[in-house]
Amino acid sequence: MNGIRPQNGRVGGAWMTLFGIAWLAVWTVQLTPVQLLLPLQLDTPGGPADWITGVVWSGLILSIGGLAGVIAGPLAGMLSDRTTSRWGRRRPWTIGGSVLTAVSLLLTGAASDPVGVGAAWVGVSIGIAVVSAALTAMIADQIFAQRGTASALVSSAQAVGIVVGVGAVVLLGLGIGASYVALAGFILVIGVGTAVLLPDSTAPRRLVPSAQQTWRERLGALQDRNFGWVLASRLTVNLGNALGTALLLFFLLYGVGSPADRAEDDLLVLIVIYTIFVVAASLIAGSISDRTGKRKSIVIIAALVQALSAVMILISPTFIGTAVAAGVMGVGYGAYMAVSLALATDLLPRPEHHARDLGVVNVSASLGQLLGPLLGAALVALVGGFWLLFLAAGILSVLGSIMTVAVHAPQPAAPELRPPHPAEH
Repeated sequence: MNGIRPQNGRVGGAWMTLFGIAWLAVWTVQLTPVQLLLPLQLDTPGGPADWITGVVWSGLILSIGGLAGVIAGPLAGMLSDRTTSRWGRRRPWTIGGSVLTAVSLLLTGAASDPVGVGAAWVGVSIGIAVVSAALTAMIADQIFAQRGTASALVSSAQAVGIVVGVGAVVLLGLGIGASYVALAGFILVIGVGTAVLLPDSTAPRRLVPSAQQTWRERLGALQDRNFGWVLASRLTVNLGNALGTALLLFFLLYGVGSPADRAEDDLLVLIVIYTIFVVAASLIAGSISDRTGKRKSIVIIAALVQALSAVMILISPTFIGTAVAAGVMGVGYGAYMAVSLALATDLLPRPEHHARDLGVVNVSASLGQLLGPLLGAALVALVGGFWLLFLAAGILSVLGSIMTVAVHAPQPAAPELRPPHPAEH
């Protein structure tokens, strides 16, 4: 396939297409249950005490599953950095994670009580974390000049994945069990297929981490002040985003007052609006950051735009107001996630630790997303409504923007001066 092999730190359309499809599968199978299937499984309609119980169960399960992913991501990244298989460093982990995710999705759909759902969801979270760590490392391994564009594919696929998954369930009228079966088949086919097709050269021995490293060498990018601020910012902004999105179905039902038979359709409308703006903003912002190198300023502005969306919902907690805010949030979050990932990649000091360090970058985002439902459920239960939820979302987004101000961003080196990439050896 033309353009699938990296050349001088650049890749062609075939590589980008396969990479984007892989991330589409990852986000579809992760976010469709989060946004729709798990709330439907856990919803307990009735009086205020009943539906709040469903919200609390949802927050607990997503948080426990996310914690498992937080541990699994960097661990899988570290192991893939040390992998010397003739199949490559990243490919075996992408395939293994895809299989684990598919099996766990089937078990989640078959579960009939909250404890069973939660136990199976832990497997899904671990599988997704393993795949994500391997795929993210490919950006640092193989690309130099297009990191913003590649990172934009990750964030835009996140938004498109929600539409693909929720849209298929709602428009095709799939039941909960059938939906999980479809998602399992999707990640199995796409995850394994793209892993086989994407290039993944075996790393030279000099790029395989030594077992005799000192503790300081093992820390790698984690001891860098600027890298730390990027991690903290991604955690905070993603926590703010999760507060604004993870409980949307409950907000439509019990905050906006959408009828139960229309709430799923309303959720799909909001997701489509959000998706359009996430995709557009991430691709545009990623491309601009590649051309100008001004990643830090884009990240700061993007986080503030996300904060604005929370203020808009506080002012107008109606379906129309929420729809407008969804577009604004999409702009902020799409630009933020694309460019902050590229900024973090620019800060990586050691090629032999790419997967581990970027696994931690993924964790910083995932940790925010997993803590969001739990914190959100607590805030909703505390006041018996949603205003405190969106107030906290706005404050956290502003704090994430302020954290980025402390980052001393590196100046992009000219392509001819860039460090060598494993895939070119």
